[in-house]
Amino acid sequence: MSTSEIIKSAETRMGKSIESLTTNLAKIRTGRAHTGLLDHVQVDYYGSMVPISQVANVTVIDARALSVQPWEKNMLSVVEKAIRESDLGLNPVPIGDLIRVPMPALTEERRRELTRVVRAEGEDAKVAIRNLRREANDGLKNLLKDKEISEDDERRYQTVVQELTDKFVKEVDALVTRKEEEVMTV
Repeated sequence: MSTSEIIKSAETRMGKSIESLTTNLAKIRTGRAHTGLLDHVQVDYYGSMVPISQVANVTVIDARALSVQPWEKNMLSVVEKAIRESDLGLNPVPIGDLIRVPMPALTEERRRELTRVVRAEGEDAKVAIRNLRREANDGLKNLLKDKEISEDDERRYQTVVQELTDKFVKEVDALVTRKEEEVMTV
C-alpha cells in the first residue's frame, strides 16, 4: 500500500465515522416530530424484518405527532407493535387505517440524560477516528520498515494523518454541540 492510499483510506474511513455519528444522532429524539425518527424501526413483514418505510408511509402531522399509514390494512397492528417495542419510548395510537404517534414532551431530567447519550456517541466516534489514525500510522511505519519511504517522509505523512484526525474530531465536536443545543431547547 502506498502512502497516498493509506491517507486516502484513512480519510474515507474517518468520513464514514462522521456519517455513522450523524445517523446515530438523528435517532436521538428531541421532542419534535420528524420522519427520520422511525427510520431504524424494523417491522415483521411476513416473516422477514424490514424498515418501517417499506411497509408504511410516515408523515409529520405537526411538531408533536407523526402519522404512519401501512399500505396493507392487516399490517396495522404489526406496525403499531414494532413502534411500541422500539427503544424510542413512543406510544402509538391506531385511528382507523392509520397510526398516530404523539411525541411525549421531554422532561428536564430526560433532556440531560439525552445530552449524556449524545456525548457518548461523540466520544465513540472520536475513538473510532483515533483508531483509524493509529492504523494509518502503523501502515506508514511498515512502509518505513520495508524501506519504501524515508524517516522524513514518514514524519511528514504522520503530520498529514494528524491534521486529518484533528479535522474530523473538530467535526464530531461541532455535531455533538449542535445536537446538545437541539436536545436542550424546549
